Amino acid sequence: MNPAFSVCVYCGSRPGLNPEFATAAQEVGSWIGEHGGQLVYGGGRGGLMGVVADATLRAGGRVVGVIPKALVEKECAHRDCTELHIVDTMHDRKGMMAERADTFLALPGGIGTFEELFEVWTWRQLGYHDKPIGLLNTAGYYDKLLGFLKASVEQQFLGDWQMDLIRSDTDPVSLLKKLVEAAVLSTKPRLDEI
Repeated sequence: MNPAFSVCVYCGSRPGLNPEFATAAQEVGSWIGEHGGQLVYGGGRGGLMGVVADATLRAGGRVVGVIPKALVEKECAHRDCTELHIVDTMHDRKGMMAERADTFLALPGGIGTFEELFEVWTWRQLGYHDKPIGLLNTAGYYDKLLGFLKASVEQQFLGDWQMDLIRSDTDPVSLLKKLVEAAVLSTKPRLDEI
């Protein structure tokens, strides 16, 4: 059976300091699974990556992990994924993740999460895709980044239209609903009909 929607989640391979990060990752995965969705993510077992994958699986959702060969041992590939793709490079990983997604969501994470978020945001502004992008600002984790981006708009390196390409929220369920409805509204039933 095909999933109702597919969410690509970028997040940390570490849990982070604040326990709210893991709670939010758990909520994201549970919501995806409970609504017949599919998680697409980096294929690791540790940190927030493992939390969101495990929560999706427990809630009955599909999990597609995509991990480069070089990281299979380092990030402890999650062998319980519905599909686990071991690819040659990071470029292959990101390309497959983007292709398999209806929408993108960044949770707290480190440099890899930032890079993935900025890449899909850049692709969207250039018209390479029109998939919604979300930033889950759990416990104010992204407050300073959002402040920096606002300063970039003020300095005219970014435009308001570029900022409008990303939806930010502190509530996982509210943000997921907005992203998924924006991604699949024209081809799938409304979420309240699922």
